[in-house]
Amino acid sequence: MITVSELASEKLRGIMDEEGQPESALRIIVVPSPHGGAPYMLSLERETKQDDSVIDAYGVRILVDSDSLPLLEGSEIDYVEGLMRSGFVISNPNFMAEGGGCACGGQCGCGGHGATDEAEHGEGCACGGH
Repeated sequence: MITVSELASEKLRGIMDEEGQPESALRIIVVPSPHGGAPYMLSLERETKQDDSVIDAYGVRILVDSDSLPLLEGSEIDYVEGLMRSGFVISNPNFMAEGGGCACGGQCGCGGHGATDEAEHGEGCACGGH
């Protein structure tokens, strides 16, 4: 299904604590665009909905609605720290850009934190279209 790294889970827990919402869950919604990309909408929520799948990622709950779940199948969420940028990277095999590039131009992230350039790591993400 969806894999979340231990480091990404730790960083998510830190964001939830900073926001004063340690008991919340991270909701991920995928909205495919007509241009082949798929922006991610990320939010912290306290309540689960009836059609939600709940993923436990090292003690952090991830909520995915039934429409987004097939679009995230096989995805990996990681956190990468570098000198130039640090942030969350979503590698989604369902929305790989041609040539292995990132469909979002390398701007993947949540919680107002920076992002990594996918091309440096050879991974794909789909948080926006060209």
